[in-house]
Amino acid sequence: MLKYIGKRLVIGALTLLILSTITFFGVRAMPGDPFSQDNKVIAPETFEAMKAKFHLDKSLPEQYVIFLSNAIRGDFGESISKKGKQVSDIIALRFPVTAKLGAIAFCFSMVMGLALGIVSALAKHRWVNSLITVVSTLGVSLPNFLFAIMIMILFAVKLGWLPIVGLNGPQYYILPVAALSLGPIASVTRLTRSSIRDVMHEDYITLSRSKGNKEARTIIVHGLKNALLPVITYAGPLFAGMITGSLVIETLFSVPGIGAEFTNSITNRDYTLVMGLTILFGVLVIIMNLISDIVAAIVDPRIKLGK
Repeated sequence: MLKYIGKRLVIGALTLLILSTITFFGVRAMPGDPFSQDNKVIAPETFEAMKAKFHLDKSLPEQYVIFLSNAIRGDFGESISKKGKQVSDIIALRFPVTAKLGAIAFCFSMVMGLALGIVSALAKHRWVNSLITVVSTLGVSLPNFLFAIMIMILFAVKLGWLPIVGLNGPQYYILPVAALSLGPIASVTRLTRSSIRDVMHEDYITLSRSKGNKEARTIIVHGLKNALLPVITYAGPLFAGMITGSLVIETLFSVPGIGAEFTNSITNRDYTLVMGLTILFGVLVIIMNLISDIVAAIVDPRIKLGK
């Protein structure tokens, strides 16, 4: 196990290096400069001073070496567009907001998806299974921003039951969590249902039935453990994606999170902030994929991580 974790961490570090390298040269290849936004006219002396401050007066290889040496220490420098603010401070301020919203949406998605998947597998009435199939298909097909607009109009504008701006209390989380969770719930439902149906033909399921166990007990106690493996594999990157935010959902509900910061940093050519957020997202995806693999091996001992 430790050997496998070490190997994955080395691969993750190399992946992160490649990701940061591509992003570093990619953002600098964009036309324009980060100091002349909104048609502002900058004096030549000020422009040169700003370039020197962020090492943009040096060659690209020199800039890259400076970036790597600072990034290894966790220092991403000052944001170009948000003068006087360190990238680490911006992340520390914005990321917890997005992470809390994403974590709530993730937990809700997993609980609802597993429940609907189990119900669909157990359903004796065809209409129940058909209804869940239709709902899960719509969930996969319907863009979350369109669903968000629909529930905003219904529950906030027409009925006036729920607020839609900010995250100032528990009731403010309901609509954005619902919008973020639609697609994941549908995917988890479909994965759970198909996995349970696959394991229902295994010998240990037949043995459990032969002992007179009820169908629900057979599925939940004996079938669900093995059926969860695809869901666990899916859950790792899903969690990483949800806690790093959704630009559209955060914009629609005026959530002061990290998703909007990432898009604004690209628009403003804020090289330092783009690099800091890219590395944050990369680290989260790598860690969550590793955790999902370890959890899958714990659930099913047949999975040998060392191989």
